[in-house]
Amino acid sequence: MDVESVRRDFPTVRKGMGVYLDSACQSLRPDQVIEAINDYYENYPACGGRSVHSMATRVSLAVDETREALASFFGTDDPDCYVFTKNCTEGLNTCAHGLGLSRGDVVVTTDAEHNSNHVPWLVLQESRGIGRRYSRSGPDGEFDIESFKECMGRDVKAVSVQHCNNVTGCTVPVRDVVEIAHDHGAIVMVDGAQSAPHMPVDLKKLDVDLYCMSIHKMLGPTGMGVMYGKREVLESMDPLLVGGGTVGLSTYDSYNPAPIPDRFEAGLHNYAGIVGTRAAIDYLSRVGMDEIEKWDSILMKRMMGNLEDVRNLHPVGPDDPSRRGSVFSFNIDGLNPHDIAMMVDNTSGVMIRSGMHCAHPFYVDRGLEGSARASTYLYNDFSDIDAFTDAVRHIAEVFGD
Repeated sequence: MDVESVRRDFPTVRKGMGVYLDSACQSLRPDQVIEAINDYYENYPACGGRSVHSMATRVSLAVDETREALASFFGTDDPDCYVFTKNCTEGLNTCAHGLGLSRGDVVVTTDAEHNSNHVPWLVLQESRGIGRRYSRSGPDGEFDIESFKECMGRDVKAVSVQHCNNVTGCTVPVRDVVEIAHDHGAIVMVDGAQSAPHMPVDLKKLDVDLYCMSIHKMLGPTGMGVMYGKREVLESMDPLLVGGGTVGLSTYDSYNPAPIPDRFEAGLHNYAGIVGTRAAIDYLSRVGMDEIEKWDSILMKRMMGNLEDVRNLHPVGPDDPSRRGSVFSFNIDGLNPHDIAMMVDNTSGVMIRSGMHCAHPFYVDRGLEGSARASTYLYNDFSDIDAFTDAVRHIAEVFGD
């Protein structure tokens, strides 16, 4: 991967506006995505799927082309199986509430899920009486397949797991999970927010039933996510929202739902976001997801190698960088995670995240108040990593306990 060429495509990098290591929260955007969004607003800012004039037709074609690009990118054949959402959270909520689970049905998750794949099930536990089981992870956050097997039974109707963890970076062996779950007759939905931006994802090979992602973590616009589902699964689900665009015909007494994906996309689309999504997918395709995954691994190895002898620094998650994806979470004795984040920003212009990262149960269970977190992406280079680790080393040595 030509990292220097990639870096020139990102305005904040090009302008030297600090070192951005918060891509697990939201990625930067390249010129190509920004230009595509501007092109929509400047040249065809109309509504697709409703009007039939030339400008609206151009929008409708752009929407169809984005679905086709997504299907190709994720190794599937049916563009209609890709539903546009605001983010991964909306997709996961749509799945959870749309599956029609009822009292006595059991859902299995891991004990390290993001709140977006945890709280919706708590709501359904309270409102519908569904059951919950948690597959316990190891001490460093690694997925434990034996614990998962122990959770399974014929009463399990759905399995909902993260693909990559946003705290530890650990990857769940989704294909193995799918085989076990399907053997028990359970549907599998996956939170792909941290995996889709950083590794090749072939949804046909994984055989997942539902897969959600946030495009804003994949170089795309804010307010854009995607929910993928197998056709037969989507056609059996109830939408989370209904109204304009979601029905074929309504009368005073009844309505019939529109075909997929329209039945899940209530109201006016974020057309600029959809156009920007296509540009982001095209950009990632040109660079190559294999190359991005390799580069993340190289950066993580350098990051953790630079910090391995810092006495009072403690990683949250595996010590092996090859098992962390693109995420390095850590604490320093005597310092609050928010203080660490503010210090590295104020002293070195390095931007990281701090807190519980929307994975509250994981931290509470381990007696941790949170962590600082640095996350890499394709536009980071060795100078970014060294600036971060130099700042952290200095803070740990001067202010750590």
